[in-house]
Amino acid sequence: QDVSALDKMFVINSEGKPIPLAYFAKWQPANAPLSVNHQGLSAASTISFNLPTGRSLSEASDAINRTMTQLGVPSSVRGSFAGTAQVFQQTMNAQVILILAAIATVYIVLGMLYESYVHPLTILSTLPSAGVGALLALEIFDAPFSLIALIGIMLLIGIVKKNAIMMVDFALEAQRTGNLAPEEAIFQACLLRFRPIMMTTLAALFGALPLVLSGGDGSELRQPLGITIVGGLVMSQLLTLYTTPVVYLFFDRLRLRFSRHSSQPVSE
Repeated sequence: QDVSALDKMFVINSEGKPIPLAYFAKWQPANAPLSVNHQGLSAASTISFNLPTGRSLSEASDAINRTMTQLGVPSSVRGSFAGTAQVFQQTMNAQVILILAAIATVYIVLGMLYESYVHPLTILSTLPSAGVGALLALEIFDAPFSLIALIGIMLLIGIVKKNAIMMVDFALEAQRTGNLAPEEAIFQACLLRFRPIMMTTLAALFGALPLVLSGGDGSELRQPLGITIVGGLVMSQLLTLYTTPVVYLFFDRLRLRFSRHSSQPVSE
């Protein structure tokens, strides 16, 4: 077919009259793509990338966002991640909700076991030190806060609280059966539970060390998990024996104060 045949084509207007195509259109040779992909009503182009050795998906995503900002891309052009990068960003956006949900679940379970609203808070007070230790370890080893590191912090929520559980459980039992004062009960708990606490912490720590020291293929995925676990365990072990008794006594005195106020008769 000759391209000049386009001039002989007619288009019917709103009045039903044929209008030659050449009256309102022209043609000329030009380079154009064979097909134009669309996302909704907008033209879309897909750019794929592979991660270099030693780089994480979070670093690549941050680099792409910085480059888009530096290029001054107009507002009419929008970019979004797809595939694994999209799942990673959605997970990172929901990380606060995931951590809060895990803490709330642990609090409910401990509250049912101890039949108390106060003592689960004493046990959960060990979590901030573990989180700080995990983040410091990632900073020291120059490791990115990736999805695997987030999984490590979620695991720490279930691991580090066992130190406080051992001390609080022993102190409560000593108060109920031995009629000890709270100060003496928690002091004895720290002394008698020190060895089990050290044994369980070292067992978990040495179990996570191979993740930190291992190399080879896939090590960039395993190492952040091991670093967060080791860092959180070390920091929690250093602070738990000092902070848990303080928090235990604080909440115990707070509980006694509220119980005294609630037991006072109301005068007319």
